[in-house]
Parts: sequence; C-alpha cells; structure tokens
Amino acid sequence: MSRMVGTVSRGIRAPIIRNGDDLVSIVTTSVLEAAAEDGFSIRDRDIIAMTEAIVARAQGNYATVDHIAADVRAKLGGDTVGVVFPILSRNRFAICLRGIAKGAKRVVLLLSYPSDEVGNHLVDPEVMDEKGVDPYRDVLSLERYRELFGTCLHPFTGVDYVDYYSQLIRESGAEVEIVFANDPRAILPYTKNVLACDIHTRARTKRLLRAAGAERVFGLDELLTAPVEGSGYNPKYGLLGSNKATEDKIKLFPRDSQGLVEDIQRVMLEKTGKHVEVMIYGDGAFKDPVGKIWELADPVVSPAYTPGLEGTPNELKLKYLADNQFAGLSGEALRDAIKAEIQKKDGSLVGQMAAQGTTPRRLTDLIGSLCDLTSGSGDKGTPIVFLQGYFDNYTAE
Repeated sequence: MSRMVGTVSRGIRAPIIRNGDDLVSIVTTSVLEAAAEDGFSIRDRDIIAMTEAIVARAQGNYATVDHIAADVRAKLGGDTVGVVFPILSRNRFAICLRGIAKGAKRVVLLLSYPSDEVGNHLVDPEVMDEKGVDPYRDVLSLERYRELFGTCLHPFTGVDYVDYYSQLIRESGAEVEIVFANDPRAILPYTKNVLACDIHTRARTKRLLRAAGAERVFGLDELLTAPVEGSGYNPKYGLLGSNKATEDKIKLFPRDSQGLVEDIQRVMLEKTGKHVEVMIYGDGAFKDPVGKIWELADPVVSPAYTPGLEGTPNELKLKYLADNQFAGLSGEALRDAIKAEIQKKDGSLVGQMAAQGTTPRRLTDLIGSLCDLTSGSGDKGTPIVFLQGYFDNYTAE
C-alpha cells in the first residue's frame, strides 16, 4: 500500500543564537536530537531550513543609526534628501529612517497611496474613490491628505504612520515635508538627491528618477554595502531585508552564507549518510487576503540554498487528470491510471494542459513560504524547520 503521509513540516527548537555561534553544529545537532526525540528518521531529499535572523545574528551583522547616517551623508550630500516609497513598518523601516534623517538637514518623504509596496494601507481605497482622488495622477500635500482623509490608523498596529514618521524625522534632527504620490518623479521639484526605498520595484524607480534629471540616486540596497566605521554590511542588498534590533540598531540581511548551507549539507551526509537540501529563508512570498498585506518585505525569500532547490515545480494536476482523460474511471482503476501517468512524466511540463493550475513559482519561494508560516515570527522558538516528503508525489511508497 502507498504511504499515507505526504509533506510534513516540523518546527525545530534551537538555542538562542548569539554572535559567533557555530551554526553548522547547532543546526545539525538540533535536527538530529529532534529526530531522536520525536522518532522520525532522516531521508534523502529532506530539507533543513533556517531563518535569516539566526544567520545574521551569528554573523554579528548589525549597524547603528549613526552608521546609516554616515553613509547617507557620504552618498547623498547631507542636505535635503528625498525619501521615496518607504514601506510603513516600525520593524522594517523606522530605524533606517532614523539614520537617514540623522544624515540629512531636511527630509522630503514621498509616500505611495492608497498603500505602500507591500500592502500596508494609508487610505481606504473606497474612501479614495468617493473623494474622486486619482492615485495615478494626483500629488497630495500633507494638508490636502488630512483634509481628504483625516487621521488614518493602520488596521493591525493602530499607528498613524504619517504622524509617526514625521515625529521620528524631527526627533532625529531634520526638517520634514510629506508628499503623497505614486510617480517617484514627483519628488524632483523638492530635491535632486533621492533615496529610493522600495524593495521589488527599486530598479524601475531609480531608472525613472535618473532619466528625469535626478542628480544623486541611491536605493536602500546601496547603503551599507561595505562596512562603515566597523559596522555590519551586505554587499548585495545593503539595508534591504534589515530588521529592528534595538531603538538605534538594525540587524542586516545575512551575507556570504552559501558556504553555510553547503557545510550543513556536508555534515548531515557525514552523520546520517543522507543527502538533504538546506536553505536560509526570510519572509514568505504570500498575500493576506483580508489585510491585503503582501508578506515579502525581504529582497528575496531565500538568500542561500543548496543546488537541489533550484528550479520550479514540474507537476501534473491530479484533479485535471481525474476530471478529463480519466473521467470514466474510479477507485483503484483511477488511482492506478493516475500513478501511471505520473510515472510517464518526462522533461518539462510547461505548456501542457495537464500541468495547468500548478503553482508557477520558484521552489525556494514556495518552500520558504511554508517555513515562514511554520516557524512564525514570535515566540515559538523554532528558527529551524525540517521538511519531509516535499518532493514526493502520488506514486511514492
């Protein structure tokens, strides 16, 4: 009889990670001890995943608002800086904004509306429509925004981010002006020195600004790409993917971590004789249908993974087979026919009708999303996730 259990996702408890900790030893030991305690065995193509947070913590990859301020002054001149399309987040952006403001005399903050890039709403779209506001054309001052919409609190945090960011900038020693628009070029009447703070649309934003006459244009991915006065850094993503550590310090996205996942894979092979896949994950790539928030505030879901996790799913849609070419079968005959069809898979299924509706995303994005939901972001204490059966299909015994 076929095995009855498919994919299993387990959160693995681990010690609290500190700077300098040996993650290869901690991760492999935690998984093996969990297997012994819970009675599961390690199999080929199982997946070990760990949060980006513990990797960055072990690396000591931190920076302060003063480090950010120094880099902002060096790259953007230290006078008036346009801050374009930041996300609305106390955890993700507020500390970065403190550093940006500390590195400038004046900040012109351009906020997208009705929501930021990842779906945090400043304005109820229904109210916006009622007021006759066109977000693609209309550029709003703070006064006009308040006149139209009043005070808008975030539905989950209860924060008025317009007021919160304004106060934060002033407390950091800079003047502030706020503008609402969805065209980044709306910042240029105020300043030609611009910091693009969007995540996934940053390349387009910077291109539009440069083509429209901006003089100095940088993205968050171009700040702290190298150490500043001994700070942490990330050569590829800069400040993108950073999180609040303290009131004046951020934890950066982990760097140089490909060797880590490969070392964990190697040690697991030595200890178990099994070839597991290993990855680091951050935010999952999914959208909350109620709050409308798109989770992915990191630049990528997985900054490092072993080669066996490259690619996209290559799967048949079982319900399509059952409802179409095997519509006249049922019971064991249907099961056997579908198994035979799966076993006949050869090469890519892209474009085939029997594969339509299968999730067209990278494996690391799918797996990372599952891991993010498994580990959570609070006090579960499971920064390691162990997945089994992810690559199984209906034919697996």
